[in-house]
Amino acid sequence: MKRVLVTDGLHAVGVDALRKQGLEVDVEGTLAEPALVARIGDYEGLIVRSATKVTRAVVEAGLKLEVVGRAGAGVDTIDVDAATERGVVVMNTPGGNTTAVAEHTMALLLALARRVPAADAALKGGRWEKSRLQGVELFGKVLGVLGLGRIGSEVARRALGFRMHVIAFDPYLTREAAERHGVEAVELDELLARSDFITVHTPLTGDTRYLLGEDELARVKPGVRIINCARGGIVDERALAAAIRAARVAGAALDVFGLEQVIVTPHLGAATDEAQTAVALAIAEQVADALRHGVVVNAVNLPSMDAETYRETAPWLGLAEKLGRFLAQMAEGRMQEVRLTYSGELAGRATATLTLAFVRGLLGAILSERVTDVNALPIAKARGLRVTETSTTEAEDYASLAAAELVTDRGTSSVAGTVFFKREARFVRIDGLPVEALPQGWMLVFANLDVPGVIGRIGTLCGRQSINIAGMQLGRERRGGRAVSILNLDDPMPAAVLDEIRAMPDIVFAKLVKL
Repeated sequence: MKRVLVTDGLHAVGVDALRKQGLEVDVEGTLAEPALVARIGDYEGLIVRSATKVTRAVVEAGLKLEVVGRAGAGVDTIDVDAATERGVVVMNTPGGNTTAVAEHTMALLLALARRVPAADAALKGGRWEKSRLQGVELFGKVLGVLGLGRIGSEVARRALGFRMHVIAFDPYLTREAAERHGVEAVELDELLARSDFITVHTPLTGDTRYLLGEDELARVKPGVRIINCARGGIVDERALAAAIRAARVAGAALDVFGLEQVIVTPHLGAATDEAQTAVALAIAEQVADALRHGVVVNAVNLPSMDAETYRETAPWLGLAEKLGRFLAQMAEGRMQEVRLTYSGELAGRATATLTLAFVRGLLGAILSERVTDVNALPIAKARGLRVTETSTTEAEDYASLAAAELVTDRGTSSVAGTVFFKREARFVRIDGLPVEALPQGWMLVFANLDVPGVIGRIGTLCGRQSINIAGMQLGRERRGGRAVSILNLDDPMPAAVLDEIRAMPDIVFAKLVKL
């Protein structure tokens, strides 16, 4: 039974969901690095919120670790690079707290506009300061949204309800997509110059650190108010303090400072009962699916897909991995390049995940280290193996086809496959010759000159050695030319028997493959 360690007070519904999936779950409070390093070696899964730090030392101590789940959107407390190197999936729950953060943003927007916290403090202090604490209306004002993703678009929708004019800067969103949200897409400089309010909804990355820095704050519209419910570090807090003191920025709502013009909250964006229940259930289901079924969604360090897309793609993922395992055992020499081609209807699917499955199968068949979808491509790159992918909607002999070529310093091997009836995987071409073989179990693959008697001699030899043939598929280029055959065997063939086949007349090569 696989084990999961849960820290940071995950909602009980999430813990219950993990146990209902047949996982053994241990629950702890927030763990410091030494304590987590000492514990993590016994677990395949780890779920954290924001307090427990998953450092490189933790990842390297997790010898069994397969997945780290973050009950929330941000993963800045997790060393994603270290996890990727070790083949550990890192996943988050980006959608579970969307409503809560959007509503908290609106709460801060209104509190900032009407100076609610300062008014509350003054009145409780016995001071009636109605004139000094006069606010502004949202009606007709320009709201600048930095990042129009899930949360940013929900904030925009609510702001439009207040009859604000919403503009947004998001380099990954087209103008047409922004307009569908009722939002005007602009460049950063225009957003700074026009906005009466600016709200931040981008992740913290190298590109977004100090997105609102000293230079940007010098270009804002005088009297702007700034709200940050995303991550610290996106706004240069010292520069913001200076801009507030200089009266260029009228106020801010975020998690730092003690200036009267700044409203502060202790990272309450996702702190609602509904959001905590939602993210706990979401991360529990995701971790359980990853550990029990290999289904990965909302991963931050590899391409992933939703559950419905996974169900549709699963047969192709299995086929892609077997194509890789097959070529790894068929080819001879040092691997140099892999060329993958997806054609027909398959070209419209998530082919990046198929490529990962192929490379995982290819390298996993020959390496002693653990190869997963997460670290497959980095390992390939480190070994000098070039991986190229081509997609075309033009169909060949099949509605969809996945083809792979492996180039080594001793030649090129190729195999192609398809899926029949949405579930039945088949190899349909080996080294350019047509076959229709079931890719499973032990497979004897041999090429020979197309002359009478070859199949009979091999069949007789298998019978004499009590090796049962479960299936047989033949293909040839032309009569009298080269032929290829695949025998599905119930049991492995002894090396001495394989050598005897290789010594037969008219045999070009013979390989025993395990899928």
